[in-house]
Amino acid sequence: MKAVVTRVKRASVTIEGRVKGEIRQGFLVLLGVGPRDTEAEAERLAEKIANVRVFSDEAGKMNLSLEAVGGAILVVSQFTLYADIRKRRPGFSHAAPPDLAIPLYEHFLQVLREKGFRVEQGEFGADMQVESVNDGPVTLLFDTKEL
Repeated sequence: MKAVVTRVKRASVTIEGRVKGEIRQGFLVLLGVGPRDTEAEAERLAEKIANVRVFSDEAGKMNLSLEAVGGAILVVSQFTLYADIRKRRPGFSHAAPPDLAIPLYEHFLQVLREKGFRVEQGEFGADMQVESVNDGPVTLLFDTKEL
């Protein structure tokens, strides 16, 4: 699994003119699922994201976790994270097919919810408009192959 995680002041996802999910302070997570990913990887990725300390403490140091600041999470499926970009037109055969990706995406969401976070989400496979006010900006790349 791959994730692009951005610390945000606020973020939202809109589908067909209707806001599907929105958060204030927290993380916008763009989540990609690969064809060999497993529930264990979804759990490991959720754990890493939940515990990364990138929010500022009283001294201005990035030392606080999402939980410590009472932040929320907006997760948007992003199969394009697995794009093959060797040619001018990206190919997406390296992304997991929906029958594998959807259950892993939902499992990732559930793990974060079980940790006590408020989790909003987009809609898998929908044409979404994502807005965010990045904080910092702080953006991290996670790949379960490297965790």
